[in-house]
Amino acid sequence: MSPLPDDPSRRIGEEERDAAVERLQQAYARGQFAHEEMDELLQRALTAKTHGELAEALASLPEEKPDASTIGALSGRIRRRGAWRVPRILKVESAFGRVRLDLSRAVIEHPVVDIELQLGTGRAKITVPRDAVVDIEGLRTVWKDSLYKPRRPARPGGPKIRITGTMGFGRVKIRHARR
Repeated sequence: MSPLPDDPSRRIGEEERDAAVERLQQAYARGQFAHEEMDELLQRALTAKTHGELAEALASLPEEKPDASTIGALSGRIRRRGAWRVPRILKVESAFGRVRLDLSRAVIEHPVVDIELQLGTGRAKITVPRDAVVDIEGLRTVWKDSLYKPRRPARPGGPKIRITGTMGFGRVKIRHARR
């Protein structure tokens, strides 16, 4: 779950509630609290309406360290395809060269995946799963606009892929897998 915002009275969404429940279940599986306490914390998380209420339900848990990984290259190609494991946060850094990320057959264990691009020149092509929801609001391009056509209608249950960062001179192309 991402850090809580400054406004604890802001309402939460299903995505945040689901992440909180998953975090509680993982803590229980590690033996961090008893069954009775698990029931109480789950009830509080499931009935929480604001970030403040959700934070209270999670207050007894240790600080969560996000699953993050960085792929970097000064020049050349960065390529991931096939059945690779996608971390919760993926940082891709390249000064010169091409980036090709194919998530269509990747193992995605998180409901939300953040991909942060820091690219100088070159091209980036990202293929997401067919049922993924893509958010590119945080992606800044200097030279050319990014190419992305959302799938209509989006099927529920797919991961949310948030693509952020900066693309210098080049283009980012994002497409949904055909199968």
